[in-house]
Amino acid sequence: MRKPKSNNLSTIATEPPATLLTGYDELLRDIKARVQAAQVRAALAVNSELILLYWGIGRDILQRQQQQGWGAKVIDQLAGDLRRELPDMNGLSVRNLKYMRSFSEAWPDEPIVQQLVAQLPWGHNIMLFEKSKDSQARLWYAHAAIEYGWSRNVLVHHIESRLYERQGKATTNFERSLPPPQSDLARQLLKDPYNFEFLTLQQDAEERELEKGLVAHIQKFLLELGAGFAFVGRQYHLEIDNEDFYIDLLFYHLKLRAYVVIELKNGKFKPEYAGKVNFYLAVVDDLLRHPDDAPSIGLILCREKGQIMAEYSLRNIASPIGVSAYKITEALPDTLKGSLPTIEQLEAELARIEEDEQ
Repeated sequence: MRKPKSNNLSTIATEPPATLLTGYDELLRDIKARVQAAQVRAALAVNSELILLYWGIGRDILQRQQQQGWGAKVIDQLAGDLRRELPDMNGLSVRNLKYMRSFSEAWPDEPIVQQLVAQLPWGHNIMLFEKSKDSQARLWYAHAAIEYGWSRNVLVHHIESRLYERQGKATTNFERSLPPPQSDLARQLLKDPYNFEFLTLQQDAEERELEKGLVAHIQKFLLELGAGFAFVGRQYHLEIDNEDFYIDLLFYHLKLRAYVVIELKNGKFKPEYAGKVNFYLAVVDDLLRHPDDAPSIGLILCREKGQIMAEYSLRNIASPIGVSAYKITEALPDTLKGSLPTIEQLEAELARIEEDEQ
């Protein structure tokens, strides 16, 4: 006679939850990271193949138009025929085929397309050849977009603000004050002029107003400064010999591993500004700089730079300092504001004109 099964749950062997097993969480994180990395590689591979496909189609269209004298209307016919032959394929519209032709024309060298441009999404590539007509500038923007992970809107912003032409143009003493690797990097990080046209200020605005405006628009300000700048503080307080001093803006650059002191001036550059920033840099290096940090860097931003005066002022200074100009949107004088129509008045006038035309 068989014994009845026991109802005692304590006799049943149970395993602990997987989350309590030694090393389980580590395994979970590792698998998750590998899956995500594979997904990214797959997405990049798909994008690369698509970009190369588009370039090849554009090249073939361009070559036949050049060699056989085909007109522009052939693209209309080709788009219609491709839609019938490949009904499930997107991206073969007339407009996109014309983009492909322009894309191939902008990048005639296939190795550059394979090694560089194919890393960027199609929307980025359209903006590159539409917004940037200079081949060297276009190449620079493509490299920068990949290196810094620019979104399409950020890429367009930098092209329209002519970043390529402004990058590395500040007047500096970096070649004499910094070792070669860091001097080259620091020089490329500074530009001239800086574009602060997101600010609207009066011609005689105080420097404090400019400073407040930049901090109030810190996201746009950081975008203009470039990648790697971390905001430390505004009117950063220093006490030396029982006297108070205030740095206009203090940043830390993650790639340079150095503090960046920014002094704002609302007028033309003056030689004494370099001495003041040199003083600030000495204090920051002594009180804030970590032993592993690089020497702190100063940047003087003025409405007008004065190239020769800036070069003389920095020549015998040991601390690394740059001088750049900046641009802002000029606010209308108060005396002129009252004589201009308001938005409401303009809208009313446009409505009246439309009624008269009807």
